[in-house]
Amino acid sequence: MDCRKALMESDGDFEKAIDYLRKKGQKVAALRSDREAKEGVVIAKTTADNTTGFIITLACETDFVAKNADFVAFAQNIMDVAIKNNLSSLEALQTAKLDGATIADKINDQVAKIGEKIQLARFERIDADAVAAYIHGAYRMGVLVGLSKKSPAALEAGKDVAMQIAAMNPVAVDADSVSPDTLTREKSIIVEQIKNDPKMAGKPDEMVEKIAAGKLTAFFKENTLIAQPFVKDQSKTVGDYLKSVDPAIKVTGFKRVQLG
Repeated sequence: MDCRKALMESDGDFEKAIDYLRKKGQKVAALRSDREAKEGVVIAKTTADNTTGFIITLACETDFVAKNADFVAFAQNIMDVAIKNNLSSLEALQTAKLDGATIADKINDQVAKIGEKIQLARFERIDADAVAAYIHGAYRMGVLVGLSKKSPAALEAGKDVAMQIAAMNPVAVDADSVSPDTLTREKSIIVEQIKNDPKMAGKPDEMVEKIAAGKLTAFFKENTLIAQPFVKDQSKTVGDYLKSVDPAIKVTGFKRVQLG
């Protein structure tokens, strides 16, 4: 019925009818802009030479739409555009062309067709000597891992590390790469916890700082990638695991994107 109305409004001109439907899609998108799009799919993929990795999130309102094969295929097509054009930002992806139209226009077409808010919610990229990609849980999470060395063994190890990141959600690669904001926040929380402990009442600040330093060390062990116990072998850390594969392999960075 929408197509029929578009043709009637356009006096039977097919191209004008397409424009009419696109304009309608834009209008629908605007009307639904206040809706929450917490479902969708997360796609993680690398270039053919495994030196660049991308993650995109195509968000929608319901898991019914997110699980639709056509919706997943559409997200995959968007990812292919990002790889083909070597894009570096969400804005560039929005304006890139897919089958002769911009990605933004293609998304508006989907809004008009499906009747839900649909948006490109995230775009991440990693460049490294080698990049491994992993998609977890039926497109609900994507992980990229940058590595310092490219080899079949390194890429295989990268997949294991990507699964580690998906499961354990580290805050940084190692203690030295924890952001100052995270470090300040965690230390503040730890110090307050210590001061609120009745057993610490009246204790000198030097003792509080010493205990806080110990708790921060424990935080780094639990929340930084290289220090975490390796999920496939709890007897070793992720750092130990990488050394056992090849001492030259280092994690240079990672991205973890999850729906919600």
